[in-house]
Amino acid sequence: MSFSAGDASKLAALLREAARSEVLPRFRRLQENEVRAKSGPHDVVTEADLAAERRITADLGANWPGSLVIGEEAASIDPAWLSRLNGADLAFVVDPIDGTFNYAAGVPLFAVMAAALVRGEIIMAAIHDPMGDDTALALRGEGAWIETPDGGRSDLRVAPAQKLGDMAVILSWQFLPEPRRSRVCAALPRFGASWNYRCAGHEYRIAASGKCHALMYNRLFPWDHAPGWLLHREAGGYSARFDQSPYTPLETTGGLLCATDKEAWQELRQVLLGE
Repeated sequence: MSFSAGDASKLAALLREAARSEVLPRFRRLQENEVRAKSGPHDVVTEADLAAERRITADLGANWPGSLVIGEEAASIDPAWLSRLNGADLAFVVDPIDGTFNYAAGVPLFAVMAAALVRGEIIMAAIHDPMGDDTALALRGEGAWIETPDGGRSDLRVAPAQKLGDMAVILSWQFLPEPRRSRVCAALPRFGASWNYRCAGHEYRIAASGKCHALMYNRLFPWDHAPGWLLHREAGGYSARFDQSPYTPLETTGGLLCATDKEAWQELRQVLLGE
């Protein structure tokens, strides 16, 4: 099964409409009872997440009949959904609002994301920015680009390699176990700059557009990373799990390190992980 640029545009339009109808109208208008904690106080879900996921799930099913759709919120309720990814001929993973903590706090930094998988391989990805109203798209083997609602396109490309002291990095250290967590935090001053936006969608967009040099994550839920991984790869970047094995959306552990090229990746692995 293959996908075209037209299919990518269709996916972008689908996410855009969900953002316009379900996400943006609720932004900064949520009532207290419309925000609930999931695994802890910093992991929340809102009525906007649930409504957007319902809309996207229905629209994906209408446009790609017979496909399996796994949304973050549905999988949070029933984790067994994830096990169905491996055997699906065509599946979509969906994050209706990536950066829900920002969204619920009224911070305008969140994204709507989806990726298409064919028998476990990521082949199409979309990360929509509701505030900027454009979508980062990628097709396996065909590149990555930003697309606007009027069809305008601009190609994405990772930054040129830099020495360590000039790198800008986005390192998500919060979910790392000790002593790895302390080692990564201690290494931060060795870089030119470091950030963490609590929104993987925008972080992947930043890396794919050449505005930072590296990303690091520990937890690998597919709705958080399958879209961004393909975007970064198709923009020319190199990534692998901490043990140097290839990233797969079928695994949720093992960490992920993304860099401008393999040489930079190896240097980052040594500095951050000591391996």
